[in-house]
Amino acid sequence: MSPLTGAGNDRPATLADVAALSGVATSTVSRALSNPGRVNARTRERIERAARELDYVPNSQARALTSGRTRAIAVLVSDVTNPFYFGIIRGTQQQLKAAGYTQLLVDTEESDELEDGTLHKLRRSFDGAILAASRLTDRRLSALAQEIPLVAVNRQTRGVPSVFIDTPSAIEQAVGHLVSLGHRRVAYVSGPATSWPNEGRWRALVRAGERYGVDAVRLGPFAPRQYAGAAAADAVLHSGVTACIAFNDLLAIGMLPRFRERGVRIPDDLSIVGCDDIFGADFCNPPLTTLTAPIEQAGRTAVAMLLSRLDGGLAPVVRQAVTLPTHLTVRDSTGPAPHAAPTTNGASPA
Repeated sequence: MSPLTGAGNDRPATLADVAALSGVATSTVSRALSNPGRVNARTRERIERAARELDYVPNSQARALTSGRTRAIAVLVSDVTNPFYFGIIRGTQQQLKAAGYTQLLVDTEESDELEDGTLHKLRRSFDGAILAASRLTDRRLSALAQEIPLVAVNRQTRGVPSVFIDTPSAIEQAVGHLVSLGHRRVAYVSGPATSWPNEGRWRALVRAGERYGVDAVRLGPFAPRQYAGAAAADAVLHSGVTACIAFNDLLAIGMLPRFRERGVRIPDDLSIVGCDDIFGADFCNPPLTTLTAPIEQAGRTAVAMLLSRLDGGLAPVVRQAVTLPTHLTVRDSTGPAPHAAPTTNGASPA
């Protein structure tokens, strides 16, 4: 047994330890482990045998200094507790694992400053980044794309490779659905002011409203979380609409208990549509009509685009932008418009 593996020695083995045991220079060990073709077979086998005996684990940061690659990809999400991002994370993880990459997951907490700062602090720890629902401005995102190989999910910015989940087209489907039920005044319960998809969804609602003769009302902004649902529900009831489309399912689901508390029946008195079709949207009370998005596919596609750029070096990305279609899934939270806007029989507004 090598003295390096003796009892009481708990420190991890280093390149120097492997070199000493195999009787070669440290630089030779580094070449053998990072680029085996540059070392003759007999020496390489001796080095690999020594590495196994010592349980040597390569240091990714040290390897990055010599190879310029970490084999790690940073995945930034705005709120790791939001089920929407579960699908993104699952998709990126599966694709990265299959390609031999490690995923570095970062929760930016809906903060553009944290998002920007994290990318710079961790820059030497990853080869590229996937930004899911980035809160950065177009100008800043474009500048970062010149510095860092990245792909944006649910964002379209000139010069930035992107995977766009086309919820605006499903918004138009939702408006058509509501019109078929007799609704003529519809509210958009908006999300964060820094959210790029938020503006796209509102514009889609305005366009569809003009086409169908629907009065579109914008409310908010509200946090894209369940706790904001009570305030959003109160705003909807004060707006005089008969239906609303929420920025995301979490917000819509958070509105349902407040409506019950105030004596508003869904969908008899008011119809509500969510967005994303997250886990839980189909078994809340009532099950939520929502815009169904291929979320996991978006994560896989973003990884494929990013790795094609990394593996191609300076070659152009195979695809600069991908748009994934969405569709309306009708459940029990939408129904025929009442003859008048809903009235509240329960508690007074908070």
